[in-house]
Amino acid sequence: MPAVPPSRDVTAINRDFYDALWKRARVHRAEDFNTWPLIAGLLPTAPERLEIGPGLHPRVPIVGSYFVDISARAVERLKELGGSAVLGEITALPFPAERFDLVVACDVLEHVSDDARACGELCRVLKPGGRLIMSVPLHSERWTEFDALVGHARRYDVPALRVLLAEHGLMVEQSATFGMRPTHPGLLRHGMRWLSEHRETAMRWYNWILMPLGLKFQKRLHLRPGWIEATEADGMVLVCRRKDSQEG
Repeated sequence: MPAVPPSRDVTAINRDFYDALWKRARVHRAEDFNTWPLIAGLLPTAPERLEIGPGLHPRVPIVGSYFVDISARAVERLKELGGSAVLGEITALPFPAERFDLVVACDVLEHVSDDARACGELCRVLKPGGRLIMSVPLHSERWTEFDALVGHARRYDVPALRVLLAEHGLMVEQSATFGMRPTHPGLLRHGMRWLSEHRETAMRWYNWILMPLGLKFQKRLHLRPGWIEATEADGMVLVCRRKDSQEG
């Protein structure tokens, strides 16, 4: 797994990238994403819910939910739409312990230098027995310059991810794979060039054309009990439960 260079401020890279991404982005409803059937099934027993780092693509209903994001633009827009949103980071969540029934952190953990501290915070704010829904990119050997460009600190190998979650009292109840291994390096280089040299145009295309098309053709999540085999997948969605104190 590539180490994060000491001089590389991942938080600053992410804040710069995602403030620009959300500057003129459209808001997508939670119902638009393939995570919705899963989340909708949990909402009746999760009146207290938090989503971390959603940007303008929240996976939980905006009204009645709490949000934490490093992007001021995202926080402002979520508040305008009726959410309780604050600026903050996953490594220092501004909430008391055991506050939430449901926490969602999709494509967030890989952006954090100190993922152990982040996992500790996720577990801290969850009620015993509460659920965490998260997703991460897989396979450290598939690291590319694109990962660095979008603010990733790492890609996860499944054995290390299993240890990380277990050490913080998070039991995986279900999992599903998503994404396919990139097979066209030329397209990757082309996308990186546009993001580097024509960022505003590239982000406008992503927000108004590529993202809506991706939502239209996204595949249904096929959740399975425990850890699913993920050799060919580019990422994984996990449904975790915080252990009760009696479970050790």
